[in-house]
Order: sequence, then C-alpha cells, then structure tokens
Amino acid sequence: MTFQRARSEEQREVRRRAILETTSVMLDEMPVAEVTLNEMSRRVGLAKTAVLRYFESREAVLLDLLDDRTTTWLAELEPELARGVDSGRSAVERAEQAAEVISRSLATRTVLCDLFGAQGGVLEHNVSVEVVRRHKRASLGNLAVMAGLVRRHLPELGDRAELFCLNALLMAGALSAYATPPRSLLAVYESEPALAVHQVDLRAALRLAIITSLVGMLPRS
Repeated sequence: MTFQRARSEEQREVRRRAILETTSVMLDEMPVAEVTLNEMSRRVGLAKTAVLRYFESREAVLLDLLDDRTTTWLAELEPELARGVDSGRSAVERAEQAAEVISRSLATRTVLCDLFGAQGGVLEHNVSVEVVRRHKRASLGNLAVMAGLVRRHLPELGDRAELFCLNALLMAGALSAYATPPRSLLAVYESEPALAVHQVDLRAALRLAIITSLVGMLPRS
C-alpha cells in the first residue's frame, strides 16, 4: 500500500485508519512488545517520518487501538451477558454467571488483554499530555459503559461496579503475560512437566480472579 501526500482532513483520516488497521493486523500476529514503528511504516507503505505526522509515537498508535478494541469488545459483551445471566437467580449465582461470561469473553481476546497488560508500564509512556488526556477520557468512558452493563445484571454492586470492572481489566492484563510463555519456557515445560504445575490457563485464571473479586464486592446481608 502506498499513499500520496494527504492534502485534506479526509485524506489524513484515511491515513490514520490505515495505520491503525495495519497495526491491528500486526497484533494478531505478534505480541505488543514486538510491534515496531519501522515494521508498522513498512507495512502501511509510509516512511516512518510520515507515520509520525499522524501519530506521535508507536505508543500513541497502540493506545488508540486499545480504546477502539475495548469499545468493540463492550458492544459484543452486552448480548453475551444478556444471554448468560439469569435475572431470576440469587445475587451470588448471578455474580458467578457474570464472571463466567466476562472471563470467557476476555480470554478469547488475547490481543486486548495484551494491550491492557502493556497500558500502564509501556503505552502511557513516550506520549504527550494531550494523547494521555484523550486516552484517559476514552478509558473512563469505556469503564463507565462496562460498569453499566455489570450493574444491569448485578444492581447489588451499586457504586462498586466501576471498581470491579477496573480490577477485572487489570487482572486480564496481568494474567495475559503469564498465559503465553516464551518458547524457552515452553521447552522447559515439555522436557520437565513437573515444572508446569503452575502454568496459567488464561480463561481458568481469569474466571477464578473475576469471580473472587465480583462475589467479594457484593454487599453482606
């Protein structure tokens, strides 16, 4: 893909979307840590200096993708929760059902979990105040949407819904780092299975962490 110099705002937006879509494809092929600005520019067909006209850094691209993928995920999570949570059950039972849905949904979106894992320690660095401000506004908006979805099925949570959602996303990011071990570690596990006793299965680990958090936040009678 190659581009002529953008001369209108519409053309600039086309370039921006192309960079985001190209990076999104890269994330389906490699972890966040391996995505480089050089490879990004090569794949999109723009010089690195041209990419930097639209995004100030690699991290700025990835933050935008994190916000986009979170918004898309939440739109898909809404009907998943509606199907998976029975409003006629007790609060604890509904919490267990919601935890099952959320953990299953997140576990199938490993790229999103990887982005959450890189958010605080990597992606929010090497970006300007304005980029962080825009990202935080989007993050808070998505968090409010997620809290609203959870509260719809567990009104007992009340104001704690947002804290639960923040914890769930933090746990998804932290656990994803251990759910995809490097080749060297996989080789060790294969040669000495006893050492794999604590190998992390993302869905199972997320389910345990989320259900513990969710049930623990329910009000005590």
